[in-house]
Amino acid sequence: MSVNSADAPGPTALDAAPGAARLREAGRRIAMTVGPILASLVIAGFILLAVGVDPLSYYGYVLDRGLLSPSGVQQTLTRMAPLLFVAAGLIVAFRAGMWNLGGDGQFLLGAVVAAAAAPVLVTVMPGFLALLCAFLLSTAVAVIWSLVPALLRAYQGVNEIITTLMMSFLGVSLANVLVKLVFLDPETTVPQTRTLPVAERLPRLFDTTVSSGLIFGLAAVVIVHLVMTRTAFGLRLRIVGANPRAAIHAGLRVPLLTVAVFALSAGLIGMAGAIDILGVQGNVRADWNPAYGLAVIPVVFLARMNGFAAIAFVFLLSMLSIGGESAARRIGVPNHFTLVLVSIVLIMLALAEYIDHRFKQARRA
Repeated sequence: MSVNSADAPGPTALDAAPGAARLREAGRRIAMTVGPILASLVIAGFILLAVGVDPLSYYGYVLDRGLLSPSGVQQTLTRMAPLLFVAAGLIVAFRAGMWNLGGDGQFLLGAVVAAAAAPVLVTVMPGFLALLCAFLLSTAVAVIWSLVPALLRAYQGVNEIITTLMMSFLGVSLANVLVKLVFLDPETTVPQTRTLPVAERLPRLFDTTVSSGLIFGLAAVVIVHLVMTRTAFGLRLRIVGANPRAAIHAGLRVPLLTVAVFALSAGLIGMAGAIDILGVQGNVRADWNPAYGLAVIPVVFLARMNGFAAIAFVFLLSMLSIGGESAARRIGVPNHFTLVLVSIVLIMLALAEYIDHRFKQARRA
């Protein structure tokens, strides 16, 4: 019996269903991300109205200073550099199933070491080499600071949430002590480290004020994403975090890999501190703590620990941060309202995920 070729489904018809399914899934994921963000803007707007602030004016200032004006865009891109390194460090830990909540301490210690070392090193060696050495010193200090929670988790099974938070508190306090006592610049009345001259800092991109640290930050996130998703080493780290017993049966050296996760995560966050000092700040003042570590945690979860999505969400956070600072000066909204907005987004995203999960269950039933 012959089959009419006109009646048989061709390759295009066979391939259409999977393609349509992928498009529907992509649309669903976009809606699951954009929807909570829009809802959060509305909720935050009602909060602003409740405290007597026009939400349209606030959002207008945020967009103007963070995205629409040339100077605002350059500040936003510059702010992204340290945030990207922090995001890369958190992606390593979270994808490996471990919690590194000590980012603020690791960041500040890395920043203080870079601020103390760079002004001295530029006087005895070429500028690029001096910045590289300060960068590596910051990384090493952050890695060493992470060893306590890493070893306790690896060999004693101590919950790293508690230990990393404790080490973060100690790290922030130690950084302030170092600034005020050990690395204090005697030539200034304000307690701070010596200042790295502007000419010796990381170069700017083209004819803008954007620090070249942005390129390093983007590279760090992309490399981390590819390592954690495309390499055998990344697979080992994910297995160790997901099921340590299975990892042991598979012959993996769980304690060593656990320490490696903390070292990589903390090292990248220490690099963030170095990039911020060597590219923008030039010094560390007493009691300075931008709290990037805690601020980026919701961003990484919003990106679902995907490196490429994290870049977009870090840009959003940076824009909100720069714009929020401008709004704080002009209409009196505290800078911390940016974190309130990000928190609302995270809550709305969790609700959207829950509703989507229940909808899938109901559809299967």
